[in-house]
Amino acid sequence: MYKFGPFGLDENAGILFRGAEPTMLGQRAVSLLLLLLERAGAPVSKEALIEAAWPGLIVEESNLTVQIAALRRLFEKEAGGGAWIETLPRRGYRYIGPPVAIDQAHAETTLQESRTLALPDKPSVAVLPFSNLSEDSAQEYFADGMVDDIITGLSRIKWLFVIARNSTLIYRGRLFDVRQAGRELGVHYVVEGSVRKLAHRVRIAGQLIDTATGAHVWAERYDRTSDDVFALQDEIALSVVGAIEPSLRRAEVERVKRKRPDSLDAYDLVLQAQPDIYSGMPDRSAKALVLLKRALTLDPTYALAHGFAAEGYHSRFLRAGLHEEDRAASIYHARAALAHGQDDALALTFAGFCIGMDGHDRAAAFAAFEAALAVSPSTALAYILGSVIFGWTGEAERAIEWARLGMRLSPFDPWAFAALHSLTLAYFQRGCYEDAANAAYKAVQSNPGHSISYMLLAAPLAKLGRLEEAKAAAARVLELQPGFRYSRQFSGVDCAPVLAFALAEALRATGLPE
Repeated sequence: MYKFGPFGLDENAGILFRGAEPTMLGQRAVSLLLLLLERAGAPVSKEALIEAAWPGLIVEESNLTVQIAALRRLFEKEAGGGAWIETLPRRGYRYIGPPVAIDQAHAETTLQESRTLALPDKPSVAVLPFSNLSEDSAQEYFADGMVDDIITGLSRIKWLFVIARNSTLIYRGRLFDVRQAGRELGVHYVVEGSVRKLAHRVRIAGQLIDTATGAHVWAERYDRTSDDVFALQDEIALSVVGAIEPSLRRAEVERVKRKRPDSLDAYDLVLQAQPDIYSGMPDRSAKALVLLKRALTLDPTYALAHGFAAEGYHSRFLRAGLHEEDRAASIYHARAALAHGQDDALALTFAGFCIGMDGHDRAAAFAAFEAALAVSPSTALAYILGSVIFGWTGEAERAIEWARLGMRLSPFDPWAFAALHSLTLAYFQRGCYEDAANAAYKAVQSNPGHSISYMLLAAPLAKLGRLEEAKAAAARVLELQPGFRYSRQFSGVDCAPVLAFALAEALRATGLPE
């Protein structure tokens, strides 16, 4: 984020902020402004600017003049703002406005907004990212996987409110006060620790801290061979639960355990595939599917591998041409995840979502979400992805309800963009176009590489008469997904006819192809 005066440029999302007010910029305007800000106070030649905005193309200088004039108009609301970009005759341009600062933490502070969440009325815990002390930095995913499984085990204790791992990732590598983290996440306790993996041995250190006082409630260190890693994860989860509620009956503690894949190699492959699956875009999903196929060769009954594969094929189906073989593969793996993952909430969640979106079977989808929530009541993603189905099928009230539930359970979730999609659709259907545009802007910031966020932004902007911004958002859709057609999108997700008609009516004005 580049900050200057009252403005901030989020170059990844293509948004210019004036205070909290967002304005969507086209990709060329972003490239020009970014280069001028990077070289603030120094002349930038016309050739350099043209290469930045139109790489590899031969264009008339008049195109550059038009873009610069449009940028100046954005700054005219500030005294003297129209002169912040200085023309250097026959040479180029120079930014001479307020000092430019780079705010690396903007995305985190935008999400947090220094807010304090109310504590739930039952014990609550967040497991923060474990430090990777291994010599091999590539083992970071292994430490993340350890944390993920601890959270999954804790979440099966029905009386315990557990924050999803995805929401705690913002604390990785940061110095922070645990009391502040407790306020931001709305939890009574946090777990933090470290993992050292060398050859076939694993050492894990963990501690449970009371966020009200900063006092240590529990601390332990475990040394095991990697062959015993899953039992180790269960042991840590059991210790945390025991520290929170010493009188917890042994029978309930046993529920922390869940089915594990037989092969650590398959486990590793699934963990490595997860970031690309979570992107929601077909090119990255294709990379993940290679890893998931290897994992399923090693362990054909691995439920989460099937769930991730279903989501990967869903992304390919919906955003890479609506090919029937991708839809069929999505449904096949979703059914396999259901068959093998009755104790795996995440696998059930992805299975339900893909059956609902690609198989258009809502009853089966919500049966799977209900099963996931029965296994783990804190499964935020079940609510988030359920809200997406509600959003596209025109159930605005349920979409809002489920989206908000999911975001409360996982305040900083990387799938927040999906919940924000649901809110955008619901507000749009209600005719609340300002609220819809605000939700869509947040979705763009949450996942700048997802094409549907920009489509959902373009529609309410068009309804609000902000056509220049709407067209910029539409152009970004086609940059990310060149073959995009909104009628095919609506058909693929089985969009409610009334909602599809209203969206199409708005999108026609943006230049997006039908």
